[in-house]
Amino acid sequence: MALNNCSRVEEFVLLGFSHTGGMNIVLFTIILVFYVLTIAGNGLIIVTVRADHQLQKPMYFFLSNLSCLGMGHTTATVPKMLVNLLSEKSTVCFYCCMVQMFSFFFFGVTEFFILTVISFDRYLAICNPLRYSTIMTSNLCLLLAVASWAGGFFSIIYQVIMVATLPFCDSDTVNHFYCDVGPLLKIAGGETQLIEILNFLVAVAVILTSLLLTVISYVFIISTILRIPSTSGQKKAFSTCTSHLTVVSIYYGAVLFIYLRPSITHSSFSLNKAVSLLNTVVIPMLNPFIYTIRNMEVKEALRKIFRRKTQTSRKTLHQREM
Repeated sequence: MALNNCSRVEEFVLLGFSHTGGMNIVLFTIILVFYVLTIAGNGLIIVTVRADHQLQKPMYFFLSNLSCLGMGHTTATVPKMLVNLLSEKSTVCFYCCMVQMFSFFFFGVTEFFILTVISFDRYLAICNPLRYSTIMTSNLCLLLAVASWAGGFFSIIYQVIMVATLPFCDSDTVNHFYCDVGPLLKIAGGETQLIEILNFLVAVAVILTSLLLTVISYVFIISTILRIPSTSGQKKAFSTCTSHLTVVSIYYGAVLFIYLRPSITHSSFSLNKAVSLLNTVVIPMLNPFIYTIRNMEVKEALRKIFRRKTQTSRKTLHQREM
């Protein structure tokens, strides 16, 4: 069906969590708490890295990028989800839906690239410590970050344009809590097979390639760590990698389940919603905690900031009393 032969829908209805049994307020509260913790946790990492000169290192520069992406990734879906949980009818305008879909996948894909860059940074720091500072310069860090963000943009923009040009004439109901590509293609008119194939190929290229590079990096890292003679040296080296490995395992596991399938329009959307909720709400909240709990440098920087704030508050209070 051609686009000019039908009256295209101007807004979509998001089914969301249609079987919550009147638990919308409870779900709203839980998701809101997770969202606030996500923004606060990731924002605190960014502020801490910028405020402490001892954290002006490549690893923390990339961690700041990851925190920024985490906030963008969850903000692309959660605020609208919260509004819809309190609304009788959950709708989103057509172009708002396209923007949401682009933002969600742009931030998500860029996260893959940044996670891969972090694994490369850890590989250089552990396997080539003497050359690390000469290789991982500030210019190279900036170049890798820009390349990651640009890669995320160009990987997604053409797919969103292709979906936006499809005729949506017969149905306006999206079986999801945000504008995901699978549910949108399910209700689209015209030929969607080419878009499905391209989406699958991009998913394979981005997800599997970045995962493969990360795995290769850690094979070299682990083999190098095992050759360290002292047990304390091994523990210290492993401690710098476990946080990243934990985030990689959780994030890749969820995304591989949802998107790395040839036909995303014939998958179980109910199960996808549950995993997507984990991917959009829980994982972005966990990232800052995972990276800070086992990182002594970040914890020490946070202590310095809080001590500084406490001292400033005491001085201000003392001056007021005088």
